[in-house]
Amino acid sequence: MVKKNFTRKDLSYKIYQNLGFSKSYSSTVIDNFFETFIQELLRSNKIKISSFGTFKVIHKKKRIGRNPKTKEEAIIVPRKVVKFTPSLLVKQKLNNL
Repeated sequence: MVKKNFTRKDLSYKIYQNLGFSKSYSSTVIDNFFETFIQELLRSNKIKISSFGTFKVIHKKKRIGRNPKTKEEAIIVPRKVVKFTPSLLVKQKLNNL
């Protein structure tokens, strides 16, 4: 089984096929969407999309990690990560309930 990621290009092509926009306009729509999405995450730290899920910025603290191969310890710096929590509807569709 060959794994293939669903890319921006694939998403742009789906918009082109389903809505009939030109390929360049579809690509622009996707780029603008993601730029707006990132800017809103930076501004409010949380985005909730009804019937899809919630994206939330989580602040991780500094900690000591270990390279499993060499067993060497290293400091992992504090950082922000994005956590996604799917809605109940998405969970049900994924599990065919």
